[in-house]
Parts: sequence; C-alpha cells; structure tokens
Amino acid sequence: MKPTVAGLLTCHNRMEKTLQCLENLYAQNGLNTDYKLDVFLVDDGSTDGTSEAITRQFHLVDIIKGNGNLYWNQGMRLAWDTAAKTKDYDFYFWLNDDTILDQNALLELIKTYNHVAVLEQNDAVITAACRLAQGNDTFSYGGRIDKGPVLPNGKLQTCKYINGNAVLVPKAIYKKLGNLSNDYTHGMGDFDYGLRALKEGFGCCTTSDYIATCPPNEGTPGWCNPNVPLKKRWELLHSPHGLNIKEYIKFRKKFWGIKWISFAFKAYAKMIDPKFYKKISK
Repeated sequence: MKPTVAGLLTCHNRMEKTLQCLENLYAQNGLNTDYKLDVFLVDDGSTDGTSEAITRQFHLVDIIKGNGNLYWNQGMRLAWDTAAKTKDYDFYFWLNDDTILDQNALLELIKTYNHVAVLEQNDAVITAACRLAQGNDTFSYGGRIDKGPVLPNGKLQTCKYINGNAVLVPKAIYKKLGNLSNDYTHGMGDFDYGLRALKEGFGCCTTSDYIATCPPNEGTPGWCNPNVPLKKRWELLHSPHGLNIKEYIKFRKKFWGIKWISFAFKAYAKMIDPKFYKKISK
C-alpha cells in the first residue's frame, strides 16, 4: 500500500505565498503514485481572501478556521489535531507557507526516513535542508547542532534541533510524543519536538542535500536590536512576535534544568543593552 501523508500548514494574511506553496506542494513528484497526500491548513483569521482563493484553486484542502491569535505553534497544533482525528496517517508533514519545495522534496524526505529506518533500525524525524534562494545553496533552515547549522554534504546526518519549515514526522513518533507542545504560542515548538524525540530514543536527521527554498528572517530580532527603542524591545521580549520570554524560560527549564537562569539573564542583558552584550560575548 502507498504510504499516506497529512500535510500540515497554518497561515495568516499571506495569500500569494500560501497559494504558491500549495501549488508547489500539489506538483510534487510521486503524488498519488508513490504516496497519498491530504492537506490540512489552518487559516488563522486572514482578511486578505486567503480561504476563498484556496477553495477556488485547491478544493481538496481541508481549511480549518483559527481565531487570529494562534500563531505558528498553536496553528500547527490545530492542523495536526484535525488531521490525526481524520485518519491514522503514516506520516505528518509540517510545511511553512513561505517554503518552496523542490519537486522531489517529499519523495526525498520519505526516502531519507526509510534509509534511517533500515540503517539505524529506528524511527526518526526528518527535517528538510532549506537554501537561502533558488540558485544560492546557502543554508537558511533545517537541522542544527549546538555549534550551528548542519550543512548538507550528500550524506545522511543527524542533528539536535529541527527548524519546522519542512519536516516529516512518522506515525510511530507521533503515537509516542503526540502533538506539538501546548507550552508555546509561536516559536520553540519545533525545537521542543526534536528534543523530545531524541529524549525518547528516536532520531533527528536532515536531508543529504538541499530540497527546499526559504529566505531567512532578515536582520537582528527587534527585542535585541539596538536601533529599536528600549520600551519596544521590552514589549517584544514578552511578545510572540519577539522572544516571548516566559515561554523561552519554560523551554530552557524543560531541557536545560537549572541552567535556565543563565539563559534568562543573558536574554534580559541582551534586551537592555544589545551593543554591550555583543561586546562582552565576543
């Protein structure tokens, strides 16, 4: 039998990007011949006609309405929960709507999973190595270790952290870990999931080559940007649009224990005086 894949997306007022992402997803090699794909998309309160456009162009997409305050992690949780209640899928595929897949990307993710399953006799979360732009094989998102990104080198590589731009989660891992953690609103849910997978004895791997394109968020984050007024930096430190310090501390406590104090201190120092922090961190 062909493996079944649930594509999971969440979006908010990025109609053109979302439509381009879906067009690319439905043009994947192997669709309906090597695997079956159902798509679950949370439209988190878009006012730009996203849902209507998707319904016109991609009528098979299951659109779930959000309340406008879900952000990435909570939106993906809702999409995943809806998919899991619909069918017992073999794979769950996270996809950011600003990520453009190479035509063989899904096949490559499944192939990588199968390779790990045979080689390691284990299940693994597989994250796609994403490049900066078409024709520019500079790393933007994918697998990471403490020292930095895991650059694709043509071989299977393990990683410690996963960016959630394009990630394949097999059924066995979902059955053990469940959904993304409810501890987070926007960021950190992807890193949390990879670390939980490792803690339970599963693997985290990245693809051997770049298989998707996604430009990184540009510039220094506002919460630690010296060009942003202190009051605004403070607001962003506590906002889902910034670091979201309470959730960040929760994340650090969960996986680093008492060391969370050091991480929290550094975050506040970086927010209060970014230039001084940068100087003493060299």
